[in-house]
Amino acid sequence: MNPIKPYPQSPLRSVPESIARPEYVGKRAPKPYAGSDIQTPEIVEKMREAGRIAHLAILEGASIIAPGVTTDEIDARIHKFICDNGGYPSTLGYRGYPKSCCTSINEVICHGIPDARPLEDGDLVSIDVTVFKNGVHGDNCMTFGCGTLDQASTDLMNRTKEAMERGIKAIKPGRQLNVIGRVIEAYANRFGYGIVRDYTGHGVNTSFHSGLIILHYDQPLVDTVIKEGMTFTVEPMLTLGDYRSHVWGDDWTVVTNDLSRCAQWEQTIYVTSEGAEILTAP
Repeated sequence: MNPIKPYPQSPLRSVPESIARPEYVGKRAPKPYAGSDIQTPEIVEKMREAGRIAHLAILEGASIIAPGVTTDEIDARIHKFICDNGGYPSTLGYRGYPKSCCTSINEVICHGIPDARPLEDGDLVSIDVTVFKNGVHGDNCMTFGCGTLDQASTDLMNRTKEAMERGIKAIKPGRQLNVIGRVIEAYANRFGYGIVRDYTGHGVNTSFHSGLIILHYDQPLVDTVIKEGMTFTVEPMLTLGDYRSHVWGDDWTVVTNDLSRCAQWEQTIYVTSEGAEILTAP
């Protein structure tokens, strides 16, 4: 297949005035998060609703994946679904990002901007959606195949999901955050996959990105202790080749240097007394 290239983008989509916006919309950057890493039960309950809508929005967008469909059409479908459910697409207007989701195809690691490129048979399609509702965010990503996917891409897609799930299962209060990356790296290494290092999981709550950083590779220096009540994302990005990357001139689209394919899966989780609850669930 030919390398991914940028295509024309459609105009900004409108959001009904009745829907509350995050504080950063219309600004160059969000306010730095100064709150706690531990969230109240009331915040977590709101995050369950935002997370549920974000999860279902991805499935709504993915339902039209087929050769010839554009990623802009996927974005339009997701945008409408989120607004119809009273949410705001968190990416729209975040640091100037122009769309309501990220669609990362083949060698695009993350932050791909939906545009007029038609999907092709065999494309690997990652859709990343975050929803803001009732003052909180829910963030998730899934990877899908378009048409007939080759075996290497199918394995990468499925194993990246498994890596995420293993990382989530390792979460327990009292452990250090580095356990997540250690488990994910050990699994990815079995297949020789590259593990993206420059883009990480993050704290999420009333802030789209709060102070916690979740690495997906082993780093013993990350010794923050996991505590009950924390909310953050686990979102490994694994590649068939080298993990090193560069950013297009749009300042968003991240692509592997060697053009090897990448898959990403992400969930927003809440640390319970026993482990982790996935908040981006139906």
